Formats: sequence, structure tokens, C-alpha cells
Amino acid sequence: MLTPGKSRKLLPLLGLMVLFAGVCPAVAAEEGKEIFTVQSRQVSDTVTLGGTVVPLRDVTLSAQMPGRVRSIAGQEGDSFKKGALLVSIEDVDLQAKRDSAVAELAKAQSMFQNNNVQMARQVYSGSPMASDNMGMGMPRMFDRAFTRPFSSMMGMDNPGLADYAQNYSHGIQVQQAQMSMIQAQASIKEIDAKLRDARSIAPFDGLITAKRVEKGDTVQPGMPLLSFADPSQLLIKVDVPARIVTGLKKDMMVQARLDIGDALVETKVVQIYPMADPQRHTVTVKLELTDKPQGQGLLGMYAEVMIPDLTVQPRSLPTVPRSAVIWRGSLPAVLAQAEHGEPELRMVRLGGLVDKDFVSVLSGLKEGEKIVARNPAAMMTGWGEKAEGGVKQHTTF
Repeated sequence: MLTPGKSRKLLPLLGLMVLFAGVCPAVAAEEGKEIFTVQSRQVSDTVTLGGTVVPLRDVTLSAQMPGRVRSIAGQEGDSFKKGALLVSIEDVDLQAKRDSAVAELAKAQSMFQNNNVQMARQVYSGSPMASDNMGMGMPRMFDRAFTRPFSSMMGMDNPGLADYAQNYSHGIQVQQAQMSMIQAQASIKEIDAKLRDARSIAPFDGLITAKRVEKGDTVQPGMPLLSFADPSQLLIKVDVPARIVTGLKKDMMVQARLDIGDALVETKVVQIYPMADPQRHTVTVKLELTDKPQGQGLLGMYAEVMIPDLTVQPRSLPTVPRSAVIWRGSLPAVLAQAEHGEPELRMVRLGGLVDKDFVSVLSGLKEGEKIVARNPAAMMTGWGEKAEGGVKQHTTF
């Protein structure tokens, strides 16, 4: 039973409980409480900047030739391995041109072989005559035995020069046939290159993030077909004002908050652009998500990055565990231990995050005060704790 004195002491506390109904039920319960002594820590001012979750590799496949879209491999979100066919464009006319080029190559090869045989005959048998097939070779024999020597003796002909001219002519025909072969092979290579341009291949393992055309659409060179990304490694891309970018170094760890249940994650600076935007005076920074949260739709998600501001000197501020904060809408509060030992609800003004588990307090608490660090009331109405992969994440209910 409660004595009249104890009842009078509990009246103010009951009034607060009625005022913040649903915020801290059963605040007087001792079970599950963990008392935390508020301590001050040197806290650097941070600037919270909005960024976007982007993949490490992201490409937009565009049309390289005009035509009609013949096939698309899938829809947004479908995954494909490297080398998979994503989009193909009609190539019937190119296939016809290739068949023609292959026929030209076969023709040139036949001419090359025939000219080689004729040149060998000329070298080893001499110049043929029109009557080569008459009289069992007699005209050819008389031509070689009498006509050509007599013409050379009279100065009317030069058999050696004539043979040289015939050999040279056959050699030119062989070279022309060979050039025709090379020209036909070059035409086939050119057509094959265009045939490859008619097919968009996955450059790496990934998924389709945006589809810009449909089957049957007519496209022109340069028109985007689809966007393809690798979601295995995610980055946060943020534009940092030039005055505070000096506080970032490559491989530096920076805290960020994703728009998934207010998840707080660690990120590592992997790239700082060497030049600021001349219009916005910001520097683009990319940070790698070292612990990727589970869930779909991470690409393009809004994220907040806590960038340290080295232009402001660090200051000493009280810090409390995140689990001790009770939220009523956007109003934070804690359960502070009063001098008489009973907990009281106290509104506070929070600063920035100190690490994954602590937050700084700008007003409402001072160093040395005691608060309830973990309480069922906070679990139900403010910050809930959810162990996931050994890392504590807080979810607002």
C-alpha cells in the first residue's frame, strides 16, 4: 500500500505520464533499467549533407546503328551475367551484305588460284599461241624452233623481253586477285563490326536499372536503350561544400544514415573529385558502404552523410546512448534520475551523432546526471534495437 506521503510524491510523475500518454508507460518499473551517467566528450561539429546511393559501376547502353528493336532480355531488376545478350536490333540487311561479301571473297580466291596456275604455266612453258591445240603441237614446235629464233635474228622480235612481259602480266593478275581477297575480307570485318553493334552485351555481372525502349521501337544511333548497373558494391555520392571538403581524406571512415528504418551505417571515402563545380562550388565525394544493409531498392535511395567541419573548433558536450532517447514525433526526451531517485521525463535538444551508439546533447542535460539508458518505454515508443549481423541498428516505431 502507498502511504499519503508517497502518493503526493507520485502525483507530479503521474501527471507527466498522462501528458505524454504512450511515451513512457511504467516508468517507475525497476526491471530492465540500466542507469547511465552522462559524460562529456570532445565533439567536432558535423554538417549533414544529403546524397544518393549509387552503384560502383553503372553504364547506359545506347544504339550504335539505326533499326528496329528485335528483343530485350528482361525488365527492371532482372539480373544477368557478363556477356549476356541484353538488347538486339534487326540485322537482316547486314546479314545479306555479309553473304554478298563472302561470295566476293570466294570469287577472289578462285581468281587468285587460277592466276597462280597461269603464271606457273607461263614461267615453265613459255608463251602459248592461238593455235596451241592444232596439229599435235606442231605450230608451237615450229614457233619455238624457227619463228622466234628467226625473228630475233632479223631484229623483229625479242623473245626474252616478250617472256618477261608475259610473266609480269601474270604476276600483276595474281596481285590483283590477292588484293580482291583482302578487300572482301575487310568488307566482312566491317559488316561483322556492325553486327556486333546491333547487339548490346552485358559488360559485367549486374541488373537492369532502367529500360528506355520496348520491343518493336525504332531507334537511331545515340538513343539510350537501357541502364545496367552492378549492385554488389554500393557508394554514396554527395556534393560537399568546398570550405569543409578539407576535413575528408581518402579511406577516412564517415557515418551516414540511410532511408531504411533510419539505419546508421559506416562508410569509407573512396574518391574525392580533384575539381570543384564552378557554379555550385561543391566537390563531389564518393563513399563506399562498408556494411551493406539488406533490402531491395537501395539504388537511388536518399542518404545523409555526417561530414566533419574542421573550420569549427571541437567542443565538450554531454553524450547519451541512442537507446536512451524517447521520441514523441520530433520531440526527443530522456528519463532522468531525480534527486529523490524517481525517474522524470525531461525534454532535451539533441546535437549530432558521436558514433553508432551515442548522440550529443545541446541542452537539457549536464555532465554527471544519471539517466535510464535502456527502458521498455523507449523500446516501445522511441528507439528500438534490432541486432542484425552483430551490429545494433535503431528503428523508430
